[in-house]
Amino acid sequence: MKNICLIEDEESIIDLIKLNLELEGYKVRSFDHGRKAKDALNEIIESDLIILDVMLPEYSGFDLCKDIRVLSEVPILFLSAKGIASDRIHGLKLGANDYLAKPFDLEELILRIENLVSNKLDISYKSLKIGDVRVNFSSFEATDKQSKTIHVFSKREIELLELFNENEGKVVSRDDILDKLWGKDNFPTSRTIDNYILTFRKIFEQNPKEPTYFHSIRGVGYRFTLKGI
Repeated sequence: MKNICLIEDEESIIDLIKLNLELEGYKVRSFDHGRKAKDALNEIIESDLIILDVMLPEYSGFDLCKDIRVLSEVPILFLSAKGIASDRIHGLKLGANDYLAKPFDLEELILRIENLVSNKLDISYKSLKIGDVRVNFSSFEATDKQSKTIHVFSKREIELLELFNENEGKVVSRDDILDKLWGKDNFPTSRTIDNYILTFRKIFEQNPKEPTYFHSIRGVGYRFTLKGI
């Protein structure tokens, strides 16, 4: 059973989230005060996910996030009425994995939680900036300079971006991509990879016909370069 820590000062929201997450099979511990959460920090960081409100009594969610990141990389989801771009950017810069504004859709919240929890052990880095677009590997989102979501990636797209990022500057062959993402028994056509690359170019490249980041190496595969070689 996955353990979730909810730090939120509105009782109605605590009850709503706690009830629905417990129905989904999660164990939920809650704190309704920033200072109480700070005093229990060593216990909180043992959670599989922390849902953190920004505006808390005495000690803000932003301050708690900074304290948590000194001790742990546990996934953090900000949940706040402060939904303007500057606040979202500030929260993500402090090390949060995701940010959801109030009022929120309950189904969306649960899906974001599932993504964060399922990827806790698989992703050693939280985000990647490619040009003017930032990829959040936890929420599967691509956001622009205004933190507006411009694309939601599939699991396969995220896996391919991870593979390119791990081999940044190196040529990755088509065979390696097929083997690592699909396995030896489930090869798609090579055209499938081409379609993923076309999608990436539309999202990240200023001119998809003259790519800066995602390069085709004729007869071999692809090379991803952050600096654009």
